[in-house]
Amino acid sequence: MRKIQFPKKDKALRDDVRVLGTLVGEMLAEQQGEGFLQLVESVRRTAIKRREVDADASSELIALLNNMDVDEAGRLVRAFTTYFQVVNLAEKVHRIRRRRDYLRRGMRAQPAGLLAVMRELDNFPLAKVMQELNRVTIFFFMIGLPTFATRRTLLEKQQMILRRLVDRLDTSRTPDEEHAALARVRAAVTSNWQTEMYPDQKLSVRNEMEHVLFYLTDVLYRIVPPFYESLRSSIESSWPDAQNLSLPTLLHFGSWVGGDMDGNPNVDGVTIRRSLEYHRREIIKKYLPEMRSLSRFLSQSLSEIEFSEAVLGRLKEYIQLLPDEAEKIDQRVRNMPYRCLLQLMMTRMQRVLENSPGAYNNSQEFRADLNLIRESMEMNKGEHAGIFQLNRLQIREKTFGFHLATLDIRQDSLVHRQVIGQILEDADWLEKSAEARADRLTALLQADQLPDLPEDDAVGKTIEVFRSIRWGQKHFGRRALGPYIISMTQGADDVLSVLFLARMAGLVEADGSIPLDVAPLLETVGDLKQGEAILQRLFNDPAYKVHLASRNQRQIVMVGYSDSNKDGGLISARWALATAQAQLSQVARQHDVDLGFFHGRGGTVSRGGGNIVGGILGAPPGTVNGFLRVTEQGETINQKYGNRTLAERNLELATAATLKTSLKPAPAPEKLWQEVMTGMAENSKKTYQKLVYGHPQFIDYFRHATPIEVIERMGIGSRPASRRSGQGVENLRAIPWVFSWAQCRISLPAAYGMGTALNAAKEMYGMETLQAMANDWLFFGSMLSDVEMALAKSDLDIAKHYCELAPEPSLVVFDLITDELQLAQSMILSIKQQDDLLDHEPTLQRSIRLRNPYVDPMSLLQVDLLKRWRATQRQDDNLLEALLVTVNGIARGIQNTG
Repeated sequence: MRKIQFPKKDKALRDDVRVLGTLVGEMLAEQQGEGFLQLVESVRRTAIKRREVDADASSELIALLNNMDVDEAGRLVRAFTTYFQVVNLAEKVHRIRRRRDYLRRGMRAQPAGLLAVMRELDNFPLAKVMQELNRVTIFFFMIGLPTFATRRTLLEKQQMILRRLVDRLDTSRTPDEEHAALARVRAAVTSNWQTEMYPDQKLSVRNEMEHVLFYLTDVLYRIVPPFYESLRSSIESSWPDAQNLSLPTLLHFGSWVGGDMDGNPNVDGVTIRRSLEYHRREIIKKYLPEMRSLSRFLSQSLSEIEFSEAVLGRLKEYIQLLPDEAEKIDQRVRNMPYRCLLQLMMTRMQRVLENSPGAYNNSQEFRADLNLIRESMEMNKGEHAGIFQLNRLQIREKTFGFHLATLDIRQDSLVHRQVIGQILEDADWLEKSAEARADRLTALLQADQLPDLPEDDAVGKTIEVFRSIRWGQKHFGRRALGPYIISMTQGADDVLSVLFLARMAGLVEADGSIPLDVAPLLETVGDLKQGEAILQRLFNDPAYKVHLASRNQRQIVMVGYSDSNKDGGLISARWALATAQAQLSQVARQHDVDLGFFHGRGGTVSRGGGNIVGGILGAPPGTVNGFLRVTEQGETINQKYGNRTLAERNLELATAATLKTSLKPAPAPEKLWQEVMTGMAENSKKTYQKLVYGHPQFIDYFRHATPIEVIERMGIGSRPASRRSGQGVENLRAIPWVFSWAQCRISLPAAYGMGTALNAAKEMYGMETLQAMANDWLFFGSMLSDVEMALAKSDLDIAKHYCELAPEPSLVVFDLITDELQLAQSMILSIKQQDDLLDHEPTLQRSIRLRNPYVDPMSLLQVDLLKRWRATQRQDDNLLEALLVTVNGIARGIQNTG
């Protein structure tokens, strides 16, 4: 039996996997009995045998799994899922180990990180680098939508396991300390086994909020100061004259949870208000203990050191403002001005939570107090007497303010059209052309008199959203709310609709301006191609010109990677996105508009996931300009921000790539290469659409040979599986579409059409041209690598078993898929001159091989359970529950959801 090879640098990972695997086995034997452990081991060994020795062992594996008791099947899948969890954690710890190795060596920077990029840029004058750094603005938006609502208590236990595993990196630990660490890991793993993994109830907005805020408050809040410290040291390492630099606030965080009406039908004006309140409460609760700790540390006394008049004056002011609290200050510390001031600042902060007199009115007042303390310490020999701790709190305040995370608002354009039709009492509003609607809306925006609001529930609900935005801006500040995003934007009228509704709701300043950024979301290939015309129409519109002037000529456009891919396949979508960004940037420059792109990336390759560095550096020239706004979605949030070290690394990668592409933008691709890509996009789209939208048997195959029905019953996050009614692919949301194919181990969304397109390009332009494009054009090379990874996670042999679920006439669809994916694999290997997929990514290649013996049985079990569930006319809830467990297990195993 062929063993998985670990290079010397990864030997520690092999050891960790072995130790944790043994620990899981011991836990299973204790909790479920030796017989169950023997079953798990028998299934695992047979799966390995099928993979590594005897492909014909599938029948042996199927015999072990078919008609298994439903409860036993659920436990078996949970056992394998538990293994994935500990392997995932072991791999995260190994990444931490490798990162520490890089940092210890000092001279060798970790690839693509801040230090590596600063060394690449050290031929630029420091002033130029700092000028560009001051332009960099990066937003990471946590948009929820977890495929499974993992309980927060389980997330916290995962963090605890991770910390214990990190503790084991300390080689000075005694045997007793090592035993204690593993005992704690074993306790957490056992407690997890005894805990229901997923609540039975459907996710509420509050549940989603807790899921997202776990990462914001438990991970990101902690690692933002170390990120800036690393940034500073990277700059100082490359420019020795860089001392006492004032670093800008580059990083910002946001959320869609509670503001995304398109993603969750339960979101409305009420949830917007509750989300803003919850955000504020959580960030104040993080500040208070940090302020308490700082007050304990800053014990400087009047008898020993001088203090600035500003600090002493502010202390006197607060004693008068809060006399009762001032009286409570211990007599023994009243000669410690910093401590006294911080204690009174804590009272003001606590009153923010209570909304009582004496509270801070805004975060700027808190920032001013911190600045007074810092200035006093700098004037009085305090550089090494607490400024480090104070600086960390200042960085957090600049990043999180009193709002924690910016809340974006999103709604489907169709909802706005329907509501406006009601307001205008125009039954034909939806049938009018986009241009006619735009002209009418422009006139209404310029008119002195607005129509009356009708008594209508839908109108009232929409107007209340805008009133909640106004309320939020007043009570929480402008940073608390982001742009209003319009899903499925198809014309300039969709943007003007938002401004009209804002006016109708009274979201208007005294000067008549509307304090709201409006971001069209271009999602399909067709809408991306229309983007240039939409912006031209908007930027020439007299009402919108006035609005843009009030927003400092700033426009955000969101581009969607999901629906564009579902619409035309990956090559077509990626090229449409790149072309649209270049065209939209040109339009913005013509109109002197500052344009920023918001990238709606999902977790998988087909939804814009993949290497963020390649995405940034491979962006069309002139489209980044120091600005990055990107979504982080579902399980991807846990993969990137599940622990502090990896979260900091992710922030580093994005920041370094954004700065690098601003200073050293990639050259425009050769015209020949653009011609090749245009042809490939068209060929790929035709091939993809011919199957997905044109083949008469496709829907039948899809509905039978994938677990789409199970996924539709899950509810991804809290959203429905379809935007509109109907069984067609066009009505299905991108997440369940991609998720269904991932479950049956077919990378159709990412790879179908790729083989035909590459082969046609080779025939017309030659293999040498494609190889040059892969080597010298980052956009093309990254796209190939992304598809290569998706193909590596596929398994057409496993997928054949899902064909047993499909009616005979539809099996021709599987033959077409097989031929196309095999062609794509062959072409990619030829272009990259490799023998096997991921030969140039051995770590990922090994990671997939580690998981396969556990994923394969779950896939075969899922096929059997689907067959049995459908035989009950989909009425057996126990079988459905077992199926949901397999869906989760497979997703964790291949680390792909939607």
